[in-house]
Amino acid sequence: VQLQASGGGLVQAGGSLRLSCVASGGTFSRYYMGWFRRAPGKDREFVAGIRNSGDSTSYADSVKARFTISRDNTRNTVYLQVNSLKAEDAAVYYCAAKRLILTDVRHLSTAFQYDYWGQGTQVTVSS
Repeated sequence: VQLQASGGGLVQAGGSLRLSCVASGGTFSRYYMGWFRRAPGKDREFVAGIRNSGDSTSYADSVKARFTISRDNTRNTVYLQVNSLKAEDAAVYYCAAKRLILTDVRHLSTAFQYDYWGQGTQVTVSS
């Protein structure tokens, strides 16, 4: 499956963005989807994940209550709504996918668990 992320940009602290990731080449509803980010000089870190059907989500503590992950399986798209942005949220954001059977109820929060990655979209936060 191929992933194409978009929606990044320059935003003031406290502002919002909606990131999108469109998947192609596979049956989207068979994939667990996640968002990661990498800031300059830092390791890639998990941001949020969502199960195949969208019925359950998982978040890093640093973004809980500010970020929301969602998906539209009819549009083969996963979204990340980012609100109340802080300087420390500035990073390249990546979407990732892992094929899971529907009875697999895990949430995936480490990069090595994913098989497919998008190219990233830059989020810059100005003060």
